[in-house]
Amino acid sequence: MEFYASTDFEEYPLPPRVFFTPHHGSASDPQQVHISIAGIDRIRVTWITDDKTVPSTVEYGTEPGTYLAKATGDNNSSYKFLPYTSGSIHHVSTGPLEPNTTYYYRCGGHGPEFSFKTPPSTLPLEIAIVGDLGQSDWTKSTLQGLGSKDYDLLLLPGDLSYANNRQPLWDSFGRLVEPVASRRPWMVTQGNHDMESYLVDEAESFMAYNARWLMPHKQSGSTSNLYYSFDVAGGVHIIMLGSCTEFELGSDQYKWLVADLDAIDRKATPWVIVSVHMPWYNTNYGHQGDGEGMRLAMEELLYRARVDVVFAGHVHAYERFTRIYDNEAYPSGPVYITIGTGGYHGGIEPS
Repeated sequence: MEFYASTDFEEYPLPPRVFFTPHHGSASDPQQVHISIAGIDRIRVTWITDDKTVPSTVEYGTEPGTYLAKATGDNNSSYKFLPYTSGSIHHVSTGPLEPNTTYYYRCGGHGPEFSFKTPPSTLPLEIAIVGDLGQSDWTKSTLQGLGSKDYDLLLLPGDLSYANNRQPLWDSFGRLVEPVASRRPWMVTQGNHDMESYLVDEAESFMAYNARWLMPHKQSGSTSNLYYSFDVAGGVHIIMLGSCTEFELGSDQYKWLVADLDAIDRKATPWVIVSVHMPWYNTNYGHQGDGEGMRLAMEELLYRARVDVVFAGHVHAYERFTRIYDNEAYPSGPVYITIGTGGYHGGIEPS
């Protein structure tokens, strides 16, 4: 299995500017198009329209301009945050689909044609991993690098748009990543910069994230979009944990993780990968100890399940540990990797 991580920005002496990506199409044209895995042979297509009358339909096929199948989603939705009201958010699950196959598709019966490739049904599998993406010149560089790779899916362990309550930046982020996120599944989990900090209730605190970036939590038995798991390539189980929701012993996430790990057949699943926003191991001065509470609550579960590798973001500097358990090198513990920043305008964390 191959992994790609993008963290190399040493050539920039100062943080780059944050920019806004506008929409140049009509109100009925799809924008912010991205796809995600919604089951073994299903791909969910998500997009937004300013026109609330556009239907939640996706036409698709294996030849350009020829759509032999059509899928319909639930009624489109929107949300409000202070004076902001989002456009219509569409989620449509397509399938059953063939593995390792390119499909051409159109959203809402209008606008341009997009294409995506489904993941393979067997190993090998190539995974791109990017965290703390933001909207800067560095982000553009990261996306260009991703566009040059023929990977199968992307993991993003939190801090997507860095909107920080500024809802139009969620729209800008969706437009910025669309050329890449519409072509390969993007599987994300939340970070601390993905919440609306003025709100106390957890569901409302992540209203933008949950509305825009729907993940297959229900398919994995999770009651929250903030943590879930999925299978891919016939031998890889990927668990996306939530650093910014309750994780203590007895919490819903803890109980879900116990059940999810217990259900894995390691004879049929040689790879178990975990992604979480806040790293459990970190020697950097930045964010020291932010993931310690979660480590104390859940590390033993991952160790007993023989998880292979844990990817984290949050700290804006790359770091890789040997196999480790309970703060000691341990041959059967997971490898812990902090992947650094994929484009956050604040730059690399000082070590």
